[in-house]
Amino acid sequence: MLCGPWRRCRGRPEEPPMSARVAAPLELPPSSPECGARRPGLRALKKMGLTEDEDVRAMLRGSRLCKIRSRTWHKERLYRLQEDGLSVWFQRRIPRAPSKHIFFVQHIEAVREGHQSEGLRRFGAAFAPARCLTIAFKGRRKNLDLAAPTAEEAQCWVRGLAKLRARLDAMNQRERLDHWIHCYLHRADSDQDSKMSFKEIKSLLRMVNVDMNDMYAYRLFKECDHSNNERLEGAEIEEFLRRLLKRPELEELFHRYSGEDRVLSAPELLEFLQDQGEAGASLARAQQLIQTYELNETAKQHELMTLDGFMMYLLSPEGAALDAAHTCVFQDMDQPLTHYFISSSHNTYLTDSQIGGPSSTEAYVRAFAQGCRCVELDCWEGPGGEPIIYHGHTLTSKILFRDVVQAVRDHAFTLSPYPVILSLENHCGLEQQAAMARHLRTILGDMLVTQVLDPQNPEALPSPEQLKGRVLVKGKKLPAARSEDGRVLSDREEEEEEEEEEEEAAEQRRQTKQISPELSALVVYCCATPLRSLGPGPDPSQPCQVSSLSERKAKKLTREAGNSFVRHNMQQLTRVYPLGLRMNSANYSPQEMWNSGCQLVALNFQTPGYEMDLNAGRFLINGQCGYVLKPTCLRQPDSTFDPECPGPPRTILTVQVLTAQQLPKLNAEKPNSIVDPLVRVEIHGVPADCARRETSYVLNNGFNPHWGQTLQFQLRAPELALVRFVVEDYDTTSPNDFVGQFTLPLSSLKQGYRHIHLLSKDGASLAPATLFVHVRIQGS
Repeated sequence: MLCGPWRRCRGRPEEPPMSARVAAPLELPPSSPECGARRPGLRALKKMGLTEDEDVRAMLRGSRLCKIRSRTWHKERLYRLQEDGLSVWFQRRIPRAPSKHIFFVQHIEAVREGHQSEGLRRFGAAFAPARCLTIAFKGRRKNLDLAAPTAEEAQCWVRGLAKLRARLDAMNQRERLDHWIHCYLHRADSDQDSKMSFKEIKSLLRMVNVDMNDMYAYRLFKECDHSNNERLEGAEIEEFLRRLLKRPELEELFHRYSGEDRVLSAPELLEFLQDQGEAGASLARAQQLIQTYELNETAKQHELMTLDGFMMYLLSPEGAALDAAHTCVFQDMDQPLTHYFISSSHNTYLTDSQIGGPSSTEAYVRAFAQGCRCVELDCWEGPGGEPIIYHGHTLTSKILFRDVVQAVRDHAFTLSPYPVILSLENHCGLEQQAAMARHLRTILGDMLVTQVLDPQNPEALPSPEQLKGRVLVKGKKLPAARSEDGRVLSDREEEEEEEEEEEEAAEQRRQTKQISPELSALVVYCCATPLRSLGPGPDPSQPCQVSSLSERKAKKLTREAGNSFVRHNMQQLTRVYPLGLRMNSANYSPQEMWNSGCQLVALNFQTPGYEMDLNAGRFLINGQCGYVLKPTCLRQPDSTFDPECPGPPRTILTVQVLTAQQLPKLNAEKPNSIVDPLVRVEIHGVPADCARRETSYVLNNGFNPHWGQTLQFQLRAPELALVRFVVEDYDTTSPNDFVGQFTLPLSSLKQGYRHIHLLSKDGASLAPATLFVHVRIQGS
């Protein structure tokens, strides 16, 4: 950590995540010569090895692309790759703050060619598909639908963005840090003479989120100014950066194991791995790590690791808090569906609130990109015999049912091969129900499950492995009894009773609702059935039945009949949805539902917050495939587990919060606004385990703050616990501002010295921002 006194800088308005701190040019009129290729200094792109790539060079020159938002809104705008290779500047009709004129390569979810977005399918008919592309972003940012002047220019952007994204993904943490600091260096060099005055160095320090005392900063500056001309250049700048990026806490740790020769031999590295509690630690493993992460070829030949190699290792995925072995599918996927937590979305079609927000097929695409495996289709009567999807009796826009089914076909299995459940909330009459069934069959084809997999055991739920690449329909199934006209009267799904009306009114609706045999025939393994009771009765629960409960009812069952609810969820699926009173599409905490074994805990994926952080953390593991095996206590038929009475503490978690590195600057437009970071560690699990502890705050240092503080937790049900690491900007007069977070299951948290790679509110990487901690997990 940089030492020396720090000055207090007050006032930190809320601002965009870290990546919005990279340099952005001022708004330039289209006629300006600067709108073409910018300054010649391309050090950042050189480091990426892409300066000679023709597509990237074309992007650096810029293109006038037509932005398409509606049938009549087609506006030509200038788009140009920045010299950092990480961001794209774009023109606006009304100039705004520089950070509002850029988007970042690392925030791109996908680049699609042709008319492959809802927007271009609806509004892009005037443009040839070969000239069109769509940039889809992570989080809530809308798609960018563009048309280039020519097909070749469109391909330049498609290929160029693909190369930049691939290079960015391939960069290790040390390369990202080097790239990051040189981008700021280029920005701070105000006269672009490749020399840094003390004033420019001070500007650089503020940009990277540190407010250093002038005397200390000048002393550091002069120690590097070997030419004694009040300018740093070449090797002097690199020396200053090395001093700035020093990690004293890592140097101390390294020297503890390396001894006087200041290099780690393979046996010394093995000792470190054993102290870390690394599974499979061996001399061969230590030798392999040296060959993988050591940068010095001479040291590598002698099976030695230098400080640089040690830092490379600790900053790699193998040195991260998340167990790298858990990032692929590692769990048993051959158990019944009831034995898994399944990532689930509520009102999937919405991109905003459930009162007046737009509906979009893109919302389904985004949900699948986040690992969602159960999506909701709120189906209503539409014109021309075509069913539509929207939030009934509200001002939300409407989309065609068939378009959603096509989005399922095209995107459901892009990231995960495991089954998708379509949760139908059916408000249609018999004719349009038949149309729904026809669309499902013709569009999905063999993807759709239309009959049981094992005729010898039709009531048994198959496993995710057996259902790979298949789509299940959740809806009402016709019972044996028929009404006079041959149609079967159907219960209305409980999820349609979102305001939980009086039982009498609900019963009246049940008597008037019908369902078509064509749609009923598609409900094979997920038959929607009201939950009458948890106890044994004349009609025992069947594995193929699914009950939908409001968050209120699920909480009530958990608190009043904990073990009975746990046992119920061992036998059949339970879907939980938010109360209809959440008009702004806010979420509830999913943890309480997971505690009792509910599988389909449905959240509003379009609403960021700690609830979605928990959901992302729960499904971060097992290859992010959307299925996570429930703990043994939630799968054993004779389990006595009750989340309200989990028993005595069994595990002690100790987290020593050491340092942070390169935290995002929260207000890119205010150079003097520096964060005062604190770290909070939260436990989300059974009620008795839920807790939060936090460090003190560090004044005016988001670059390399140091805490060295220990936080401890006692856990009764560690197998259900999620650990959430949160960094906030402390404020004495208002609520703290969010800086970054990372959430993961305790069972996937590795012990020892670990880096935690922080994420933004919408789940995007804040690289190179990290926390450095020491973790210890002890059984009591």
